[in-house]
Amino acid sequence: MFSSFNLQLIRAGISAVFLVISTSSFTAVRAHGAAGGEQLEAGEFKASPVLTIEGHAGLEDNLEGQPRHYAIDLQFGGVFEWGLENDGAFAIEALIGPAAVYGEAEHFYGRVEIEEEGEEEEEEESGAPFRRVDAKAYLAARYQPNDRFSVSVDWKPYYVTSSIAEDTKGLKHEVGAKLAYAFGDGDLNFALGDGLESIADGIFISAENRSGWESDGTYLGNYTDTWLGFGFNVDLLNVTLTGGPRFYSPGDYSGLSQRTDWGGEIALEYPINDQVVLYAHWEPIYSTDERKGGGWGIGWQHHIGTGVSFSF
Repeated sequence: MFSSFNLQLIRAGISAVFLVISTSSFTAVRAHGAAGGEQLEAGEFKASPVLTIEGHAGLEDNLEGQPRHYAIDLQFGGVFEWGLENDGAFAIEALIGPAAVYGEAEHFYGRVEIEEEGEEEEEEESGAPFRRVDAKAYLAARYQPNDRFSVSVDWKPYYVTSSIAEDTKGLKHEVGAKLAYAFGDGDLNFALGDGLESIADGIFISAENRSGWESDGTYLGNYTDTWLGFGFNVDLLNVTLTGGPRFYSPGDYSGLSQRTDWGGEIALEYPINDQVVLYAHWEPIYSTDERKGGGWGIGWQHHIGTGVSFSF
């Protein structure tokens, strides 16, 4: 059960401003993982300063004690995009800024907390108290040779500024690569009269691999999502639904074997004007295995976030 503090924190994040990962992420959502946003002509260049504010929460219901992490992020940087032939594009994005952390710090999916022999359990803190301000960044490159296919890579470094409870001071990070292919042009808008005959315009497939390391250098493992997606608009509101298997390979430290988890994501995006975009997303993942002796269990993990992005 949520404490009143947790509920107030989530409401504050939602009502204030939910932060996006990036403007290029909006592009992927808007055009179901393949293309979208403002189309640049071949040879045209655009540089856009970006400011994002996000509130997000991680809920690990499959772990003993059901640990929570909450954070409010402020990220600033820029997106640099070049137009290519065949409606293609190449973009680089870089963001950096502080993260106000409540409860546990944000961490890579599937991390197992292993209690050392003789280690005494710390007294549980109620709710999710404010702990510190960490620093996080995002660097990504996206190549889109046409309006159907895209490939992207990214790096997410995260610096824990002090050791508190289960968090250790130091640099944790994750890297990722993603391929996406759209079966249609992505212009499906139910508010404009599009019907079932246009459904194919919103369907896409994607494959994404991510690997993570803890702040003490421990390799946490990697996973690959091979998901089917469907994106559409209702007037200005963009909705993207994705889901499928997550093939997870835990690091050796965990004592866990490879497994297949299942999950998906619901993402919403609403442009206020050409410079301001609101968004929200919910990613539930169901884990299918558990670790003998504790540290990992069968059940759900959720990541919920919402935010606003300003492009200047």
